[in-house]
Amino acid sequence: MLSAAILAELQALLGVDRVFADAATLALYASDETPKSCLPDAVLFPTSHDDVVAIVQLANRHRLALVARGAGSGNVGGAMPVTGSLVVSFECMTRIIEFDAANRLVVVEPGVVTDDIDALANTVGLMYAPDPGSGAYCRIGGNLAMNAAGPRCVKYGATRDHVLGLRAVTGDGREIRVGGRTTKYATAYDLTRLLVGSEGTLALITEATLKLIPAPESVATLRVCYASNAAACAAVSRIMAQPVVPSALEFMDRRAIDTIREYGAAEGLPTGTQAVLMVEADGVAADVPRQIAALEHSLVGDGLLEIQSGFTAEAIAALWIARKSLSHAVKKIAPLKINEDVVVPVARLANLVNAIDALGKHHGVPIVSFGHAGNGNLHVNLMVHADDADEMTRARNCRDALIEAVIGLGGSLSGEHGIGSEKRHYVGRELDAATLAMMRDVKRLFDPLGLLNPGKKLPDEQAAR
Repeated sequence: MLSAAILAELQALLGVDRVFADAATLALYASDETPKSCLPDAVLFPTSHDDVVAIVQLANRHRLALVARGAGSGNVGGAMPVTGSLVVSFECMTRIIEFDAANRLVVVEPGVVTDDIDALANTVGLMYAPDPGSGAYCRIGGNLAMNAAGPRCVKYGATRDHVLGLRAVTGDGREIRVGGRTTKYATAYDLTRLLVGSEGTLALITEATLKLIPAPESVATLRVCYASNAAACAAVSRIMAQPVVPSALEFMDRRAIDTIREYGAAEGLPTGTQAVLMVEADGVAADVPRQIAALEHSLVGDGLLEIQSGFTAEAIAALWIARKSLSHAVKKIAPLKINEDVVVPVARLANLVNAIDALGKHHGVPIVSFGHAGNGNLHVNLMVHADDADEMTRARNCRDALIEAVIGLGGSLSGEHGIGSEKRHYVGRELDAATLAMMRDVKRLFDPLGLLNPGKKLPDEQAAR
């Protein structure tokens, strides 16, 4: 429990209306979307970069752990407190510091909602390309921490690819600026890309300079139904081997389609549909039909049942109904979703899908898979009942076997959700000892006392040996 003296020091630093240690607030910030929780000792609401510097310096004096938090929408425990920690919520740092349309950049504080950045860019014909599914409420600081992505990642890249520079505070209270304001920058080590995806373990980001790009004039969508997962995966490989890069390439597996049918949202899908691809193209209006024609050509193959196209906002929305309903539909299977955000080389996507099917049957665990097929990134959802001990044991064994299968296919533990506390004990299976040792050296350089987001990203040293 935080001492009265330290609580008073924090209140003097930030103001009594920015420091909370009451039971209701602590409970509210005890977890993210992970079904676990841990009460922090206090929740702090800085409003400026200087506030963050002062917080980190105070934490060093008293050796207090700090856990940065945006909207708490992550699902790997990245923003979950540890015993005796202080949550640093960036909800009040929501300023758009600069919007420079001429140079296609925006400078923002970490509490800005992600979709608001894109909406601002859209006012002058630009866009902020990363589009995580939680974009309507997640904060850019959390996106930076986890290197968030989304459907457009297949064409435009993840968050890391759209960050020009950062202002941050290291774990020992140093203020740093990394990167710059230009798309070409070769002066320094690329600490910008290092900090993005570091999950708040190296520094607290207080300001981000983000790259904007021209918004496409036109978007068109294809909904493509196949008779099997294998047929859909083969089509993904064909698409990614030809010159037209889709702006989205989403996959729903056989179990996902069954779930949507049970939910009553499969209207319009032809009989026998076992897998669906959602494919989009964007760009200059006159060129989009050419792109769609090229994509359609690649989509044709064994197992194709139907291709539906949409060129208007209304038609596109109608085609996406089945995919958009999936998150709600899966809750009818079981109340708890164990979400694995795994990624494999695109040409091995079919191998991953086959492995998932086999593991679900072997362990008796319902699994629904969907995601960003163009990157080989699937969200593998093990649907379970938390109060069923036997089912939870089977789910843990299934998850463990899934990770082994992914690594065996040359894949990775996470494509866009991060590692957090939930996956860190698997990291040693993917990374060799020398790489882990260097990562720990980097952590110590930025955060000598280990105060920033402890228990996240890296496995315990003993466990990794």
